[in-house]
Amino acid sequence: MVDPGAGLPMVTRVGSIAAFALLVAACSSDAAPERKASPPPPSCEGATFEGASFTHCTADPARHRIHMVLGPKGGAPYRSLSELAASGAPGGHAVAFAMNGGMFDDKGQPIGYYVSEGERLHKLNTNPGWGNFHLKPNGVFYGDAKGGWAVRTTEDFAATVAKRPDFGTQSGPMLVIAGKLHPSIDADGDSKKLRNGVGVDRKGRAHFVISDEPVSFGKLARYFRDRLDCPNALFLDGSVSSLWDPEHGRVDGGPPLGPLIVVEKATKGRK
Repeated sequence: MVDPGAGLPMVTRVGSIAAFALLVAACSSDAAPERKASPPPPSCEGATFEGASFTHCTADPARHRIHMVLGPKGGAPYRSLSELAASGAPGGHAVAFAMNGGMFDDKGQPIGYYVSEGERLHKLNTNPGWGNFHLKPNGVFYGDAKGGWAVRTTEDFAATVAKRPDFGTQSGPMLVIAGKLHPSIDADGDSKKLRNGVGVDRKGRAHFVISDEPVSFGKLARYFRDRLDCPNALFLDGSVSSLWDPEHGRVDGGPPLGPLIVVEKATKGRK
């Protein structure tokens, strides 16, 4: 066998070998480092809108599941987020956040449409009355646990939704209807309270917003329409508005609650 280095001076051969070794080392050092997946953004973040402070939580169908919860199976309503937090998530999965959502009676039972895990506990309420709930149009937040979330007026829901959803809660009034503010809501009325609501954007994400200071209906409605680009948004409650945000150690207390909206983190392989 012919030696390819035969006939070359020893210095040249050694130099060639050294150069080749350096080239290999350089190629190795230029190899792109393995990229690690960036952690997902926090579910809840602070926000400022028109000079007021809010906390904005986002549920993404790619990362979250939504459930309605009243209390433990066969038991009385929790009545607080701290009770819910002590009991853990309804499906045993990590909670991204939870918020009160839906009108209720003095025992914490829903007074409007309420569906949990496909089971309807209260039918759609179309009765006339007084108070925020009956400031028509009111509406329904509903969908499948894994997506297909929506907000519709009660009338639209009754006319177009035939299949019972996985979850649903009725509240009122609507804040934004087809891109327009509720006709009976003042731009910035005198009534200012802690308030929370939910809207679904054009990408199918559900946005849950709670004010960190008293605000008017109008300001909350504009936040959904102008900042979050939600064509439809629903008022969930006022004065008792509460949030559980485990990532930031927040568990709001206050007056007794009723229906609770729980957003869980989806896990790989989970159906």
